[in-house]
Amino acid sequence: MFANQAAVAIANARAFEEVERLRCQLEGEKDYLQAQIAERKQAEQALREAQSDLTRANRVSSMGELTASLAHEVKQPIAAAITDTNTCLRWLSCDQPDLDEARAAASRSLQAAKRASEIVNRVRLLFKMDDQQRELVDPNEIIREMILLLHGEATQFAVSVRTELAADLPQVMGDRVQLQQLLMNLMMNSVDAVKDVDGTRELTIQSQREEHGQVLISVSDTGVGLPPQQGEKIFDAFFTTKSHGTGMGLRISRSIVESHGGRLWAADNSPRGARFCFTLRTKAEARD
Repeated sequence: MFANQAAVAIANARAFEEVERLRCQLEGEKDYLQAQIAERKQAEQALREAQSDLTRANRVSSMGELTASLAHEVKQPIAAAITDTNTCLRWLSCDQPDLDEARAAASRSLQAAKRASEIVNRVRLLFKMDDQQRELVDPNEIIREMILLLHGEATQFAVSVRTELAADLPQVMGDRVQLQQLLMNLMMNSVDAVKDVDGTRELTIQSQREEHGQVLISVSDTGVGLPPQQGEKIFDAFFTTKSHGTGMGLRISRSIVESHGGRLWAADNSPRGARFCFTLRTKAEARD
């Protein structure tokens, strides 16, 4: 009897020791996992910050390339405002002031000043820090905004910009500034591709509702086309065919599209040039 009790006691002690050993082991593994999780969260946060910085650097770089044409775009309405203001003053200073003509000149001056202000506001938005502000956005409105912003660049190289925008396009849930940057990257690439070609220099932007409820937007041109046998490499980081390129514009563009639940791809544009297409989730899809 005593022998059985001793055996049970020894077995219990060994079992207790084993449980304690396992508990200590689990505690150690838990601490290790918690440390790993914390490190992973820090790494993910650092990656997000690096991606945000890189995206903004790309945006600033692109805007830097547009400095001359943007200055011209702002200068035009300012010059018009000055001319119309002088005209208004001249009508008012007559012996018999013509108030109707003065009022019309003042109205034109105001409209010109508003155009200049709109251009400056668009530029300011593109320079702001990324804060992932998602809102309901009209894709066609974004397209029109970027056409106005890049008007000077297209005019400088005699590029004709054409649009085919669906009238019943649904809104998408997205970051307005990032979507503007996406279109700016694609449109500037198209201008670069056509500016030195002989013949038609055309850039076409289309929007339409896709079968699965998504919005499909394409930017096509009549330029030099995609690099042979390297159609997918153009989205790799640092891959570029431009002498002055960074190789990050298309990589960042794809990241922006994917962060909005869509996809971006490239194809040849018949009979000449390239076509970039991307999809965006609609308001209904974003809710699902």
